[in-house]
Amino acid sequence: MLMHAFLFLVALSCYIFIKRNRNFTGKLPPGSLGWPYIGETLQLYSQDPNLFFLNKQKRYGEIFKTHILGCPSIMLASPEAARFVLVNQAHLFKPTYPKSKENLIGPLALFFHQGEYHTRLRKLVQGSLSLDNLRRFVPDIEAIAVSALESWAGSHVINTFREMKKLSFEVGILAIFGHLEVNKKEQLKENYSILDKGYNSFPTKLPGTPYKKAFLARKRLQEILKEIISGRKEKRLPEKDLLGCMLNSKDEKGGILSDDQIADNIIGVLFAAQDTTASALTWILKYLHDHPKLLEIVKAEQQVIYELNDKGNSHLTWAQTRNMPVTYKVIMESLRMASIISFTFREAVTDVKYKGYIIPKGWKVMPLFRNIHHNPEFFHNPQQFDPSRFEVAPKPNTFMPFGSGVHACPGNELAKLEMLIMVHHVVTRYRWKVEGSESGIQYGPFPIPIHGLPARFQKQSTQEKRITCGASCYT
Repeated sequence: MLMHAFLFLVALSCYIFIKRNRNFTGKLPPGSLGWPYIGETLQLYSQDPNLFFLNKQKRYGEIFKTHILGCPSIMLASPEAARFVLVNQAHLFKPTYPKSKENLIGPLALFFHQGEYHTRLRKLVQGSLSLDNLRRFVPDIEAIAVSALESWAGSHVINTFREMKKLSFEVGILAIFGHLEVNKKEQLKENYSILDKGYNSFPTKLPGTPYKKAFLARKRLQEILKEIISGRKEKRLPEKDLLGCMLNSKDEKGGILSDDQIADNIIGVLFAAQDTTASALTWILKYLHDHPKLLEIVKAEQQVIYELNDKGNSHLTWAQTRNMPVTYKVIMESLRMASIISFTFREAVTDVKYKGYIIPKGWKVMPLFRNIHHNPEFFHNPQQFDPSRFEVAPKPNTFMPFGSGVHACPGNELAKLEMLIMVHHVVTRYRWKVEGSESGIQYGPFPIPIHGLPARFQKQSTQEKRITCGASCYT
């Protein structure tokens, strides 16, 4: 009931705002704005959101209007339209997030901004996660993956998504701080977990509510991070991790980043690195489990590397992670099928004309990545899991698992490296069985297999480690 009341109030305020500022002239795209005040939000959440958007696309075409989550919106389901908003005319559309969520991450985080500030922070993140810097992460990410898998093995059932979130958090900490002292890492983990639980809750600051707890945890995170920042400043070491890059950064006038700017962006990177990568890893294991022949082919590819590394006694190398073609195609197809980022939010900063239609100032604009990824015009038989389709590069702007343009994920190479390393160790050392017969998707907000993919992991015996498939490529 509280959530319904909240949606109504948000919808009402947005409706009043639009009514007061509805001075645009031009033809709106086809579609329906639904009921007064609440629009089509109830229809959206009464079914699979992807089905809602797909039905709209079939009825109205690749650009249509609706009214969801309190605001009138223009939906875009073509590669050309996505590029128009995210790349060609990106300056006409600003990133937009609910204020409640912005406050929990930090208003100075790069993905809430445009212009020079955003460009500066993005370059810092990209620089700290360059391919040259990622090379040195391989042994540490491998150690994190091996430790996680060992904790999963046994007769107990794990929630795969929840465990993958822990894994991705550890990798995020590594990329930001390098080797962080244990007590600081535990403090960050404890408070970030509270923030994470309240992030998608009803945004009220009443005592005891998940949002209030998240809000207080966010304040504690700020203080912990300032202590870490202060300690790093005292050491004055030229570290190459993200914190080091931010501390050493100066703008054209010699200005440095404030502690608040650094802290907000650290929390932003942790947020961006965790759920999306964890969702992708969960789907990869789901698809491999459901396609046993493909699993054997991936095992065969990884077994060659395993044997070269003295049956796992030597570390993976950067060069080996660059030479996993079958596994890489499986990851790409998993990202297409699952479409972790189903769409992204932008807001028109002025009235914009596109293909004879008007996108009014203040309206939300949402490129629908999943609709594009599942369009049979670009991907034959799109509902079939088929990694071989990536033997040929997709057409431009038809595959955007990490977004596109200036706000595309700057950590996409780190995420893919994490996935490659994890798959290597899963398939060469373990077997897993998904518990339960249910199949489906739940949203929180990113799509994950139902119940987080409950599974049991067992170490493979020596006999099981023998190559069971002689194929060397996927056809």
